[in-house]
Amino acid sequence: MARSFFSRLEGNSRGCLAFEPFFLIPYSMFATYATLYMYQLGISETNIGWITTISLIFQVFSSFISGYLTDRMGRKKALLYFDIFSWSVATLVWAVSQNFWFFLVAAIINGFQRVPATSFYCLLVEDTKPGDRTYIFTLLQIIGVIGGLFAPLGGLLVYEYGLVSGMRIMYVIAFVLMTFQFIGRHVTTRETEMGYRKMKETRELGLKQSLVDYSGAIHDILQSKGLLLIFSVYILFNFQTTLKTTYLSLYLADYLHIDDGIISLVPAISSLIMLLTLWLLTPRIPEGAVYKSMMAGFALSVVSNVMLVFGPVHNLIWIGISTILAAIGMMISSPYLETAVANAIDDEKRAKIFSMLSVLILLFTSPAGIIGGWAYTLDPRIPIWLITGAFVGSYLLILMYRQGVKRVRAV
Repeated sequence: MARSFFSRLEGNSRGCLAFEPFFLIPYSMFATYATLYMYQLGISETNIGWITTISLIFQVFSSFISGYLTDRMGRKKALLYFDIFSWSVATLVWAVSQNFWFFLVAAIINGFQRVPATSFYCLLVEDTKPGDRTYIFTLLQIIGVIGGLFAPLGGLLVYEYGLVSGMRIMYVIAFVLMTFQFIGRHVTTRETEMGYRKMKETRELGLKQSLVDYSGAIHDILQSKGLLLIFSVYILFNFQTTLKTTYLSLYLADYLHIDDGIISLVPAISSLIMLLTLWLLTPRIPEGAVYKSMMAGFALSVVSNVMLVFGPVHNLIWIGISTILAAIGMMISSPYLETAVANAIDDEKRAKIFSMLSVLILLFTSPAGIIGGWAYTLDPRIPIWLITGAFVGSYLLILMYRQGVKRVRAV
């Protein structure tokens, strides 16, 4: 069954995606409650913001070196070693956390996740044709959606054992399943031809010259208006994701007074709606309408977040409608945005450009945690407004990017 499901995939993309559920299922279980877990253990809203920001600062550092390490070590080794360090070790620290310092250590360790993120990205797309990448990122989105359906299992653990004990169990489960994924993916994939070439080139250049060469990628990005526009959208998308991941659950529980157990249904409902959207709506989107699709997705996301701000407190129907709109918006925008970014980067410079893109993303999103924490103490609705603003900006930038693409094709 797995083989027929991934039949269109070739090379490393099959091995990468086949094991992805073993990461996404446990992640979806604990991600919903991660902020509440810290809150229950006495971490203030401001300190939660500091933890998020410090993690992002370390992600900036790991992003900067991720391209070099991916080329120097090879895609596979960098992916395996740093996934085990940044996720397997981090989940164990989270599982035994007692106070602010435990979470700070886990945040620093988890901050190195950007190295395997770059390695995974290269391993996933370098063996595939540009025309197949939308399918790959859509399939990756589907796997994430299916993983979200397991989020209520986290709710059951919280209901049965309490929030703190339930989260500790979830983190141990995550350690086991994620480590299995990292090893299984390593065994079933192979180093790419580009990976072998870059390993040789990086050894010949040396560390100093390689880092200078990688830092020069910023110039390449700034020189291309198209890259600058699509990367700006990607940066805004990651900015709102950071805020939403950190504060949405807290907003639902603390401001809208939604029960902890019910909150776990939000990602499950989102996952179900995404699957329905994929089945009923996505196949009807023509190839020439991908930019319109992204814009429509961003517009629905704006409406969804505005509803959370102006909706009545403790109204589950209203929150359900908002969740549905957000899920549809995500499904008709995210895979196409990922594809647009992937196709905008040349294979020869992929690790270098993507690592610098990650640096730019994190330079802009690093303040998100502390800004969100400070804003939340002023008014819990402000982080939601910031998320809304990011989607409005994304809509306008895609509109500009789409007009630029039209002009290029006309010439």
